[in-house]
Amino acid sequence: MTNPTPDPVSRYLANRANALLSTGPRTDSGKQRSSLNALRHGLTAASAVLPSEDRAAYDAHCRQFFDEYQPATPTETQLTQELADTAWRLNRIPFLEAELFSQNPNPQSLTPLLATLGLHYQRLSRQFQKTVDHLREIQSERRHEQERELKRAAALLELHKHKGIPYDPAQDGFVFSKDQIEACSQRLMRLNQSRQFEYVLFQMQPPSQREAARAHTGA
Repeated sequence: MTNPTPDPVSRYLANRANALLSTGPRTDSGKQRSSLNALRHGLTAASAVLPSEDRAAYDAHCRQFFDEYQPATPTETQLTQELADTAWRLNRIPFLEAELFSQNPNPQSLTPLLATLGLHYQRLSRQFQKTVDHLREIQSERRHEQERELKRAAALLELHKHKGIPYDPAQDGFVFSKDQIEACSQRLMRLNQSRQFEYVLFQMQPPSQREAARAHTGA
């Protein structure tokens, strides 16, 4: 929700725009700068994209997050979008700072405005990290539950094989395909075999060492 009370950065940009309008900017660049300054910074706006920003760039920015997190549920999709929007606002702050310096090269007069942007940066950074943590936690729980369900389905598949009975995963409420369950079953059996080889090759003591250990303990 947009904050109805303008903060110092918004007031500064609006006042600067009014000053430019009062003198009547004549060049195209001056008119464009005046129009941009009239906008609020948008760091607390409901929409992440300002009218002056490139919508195609924003869409590409969002796709990067969806490609990275691959949301599989509505909640994960919501959190991924929130993450992308927060990052978009965070990335806007350096441009706002540069715009302030380009309008007024006196650093002392910009101190309160830069401090306000700093507060926005801290707030958005906390929100970003909180959303990342929440999204990763939810996805981790989903994947662990999926792995547990696959193991159960694999065990049932092998039981039916042993009894020579065809197996339909849907009868037990599983949403996995038979190919997925078969692949999981084969992977688990290979892992169990590898553990046996690991013990024999890398953990079990040679006979001479076992005998020395018995002699030392008096067994």
